[in-house]
Amino acid sequence: MNELVTGDAVVLGLRPAKLPSRALAVVIDLVVVWAAYIVVSIVLTIATDSLDTAAVAALAVASFLLIPVGVPIAVETLSHGRSLGKLACGLRVVRDDGGPIRFRHALVRGAMGVVELLMSFGVIACVASLVSARGRRVGDLFAGTLVVRERVPTDRGRPVPPPPPWLVGRFSELDLSSVPDDLWLAIRQYLTRMGQLDAGVGWSMSQRLAADLAARTGVPLPPGVPPAAYLAAVVNERQARDSRRAFGSAAAAAVGPVGGPAPAVRPPQVRPPVVGQPDAVPQDTPQDVAAPPASRFAPPA
Repeated sequence: MNELVTGDAVVLGLRPAKLPSRALAVVIDLVVVWAAYIVVSIVLTIATDSLDTAAVAALAVASFLLIPVGVPIAVETLSHGRSLGKLACGLRVVRDDGGPIRFRHALVRGAMGVVELLMSFGVIACVASLVSARGRRVGDLFAGTLVVRERVPTDRGRPVPPPPPWLVGRFSELDLSSVPDDLWLAIRQYLTRMGQLDAGVGWSMSQRLAADLAARTGVPLPPGVPPAAYLAAVVNERQARDSRRAFGSAAAAAVGPVGGPAPAVRPPQVRPPVVGQPDAVPQDTPQDVAAPPASRFAPPA
């Protein structure tokens, strides 16, 4: 599978990064990190000239763990998978489902990178990337991540259809921690392509995916909710939670369904009475009434 899904529930034409671009990004990162490590080592050598051998050795080990190992982990965590070299080459580290990585992913990648990149001079990483169909090194396999190219044409993006308005926020209390990444990926891929599927096939797929998702969350599918609409609403809820974690509650509140802008609400419109006729009943109901679920969420005829 070449296409990936971002954490914003959007299928993009992202492609796994090839070995040459990844190698160039690693070289840039290593040059910067080792230059900083050499400068810090020289400063520590001058500053600890009066200390004993044991103290100097302890500081040397601490500086090695802090700079060549700790700094890349911190940078990948804070930048959501974009180090200096990856930023220069247009690459990013993402989860298997295309979402942003977290500290645990960066930690596993960094720990395995000590063996793959530093101790073996990159030989293990190169062999693993050549063998893997998606160009992943051993650290990516253990962390559940991969490196993708970000610089792609924008017209290849296909957004996930938003859920019906009456379902937005309905699953805010749902526990999504037990849903695996491969199930998220399958759901998002289905939602972006359900318009291209046969009605019967699409309906059966939505039922199967909704049953799997309900089994993982421990909450059955609400009665009267089409499976496809249920899937879209839960994906929207997960995206909103990712936005709150990444940007804070204020930024997430300004985001509508599946990353789109919040829908504008028109004020109630009152129709004035017509002269010479009985007083008309004021039309105090907003005109933008939530439409029923789209036909794509309805069962096949």
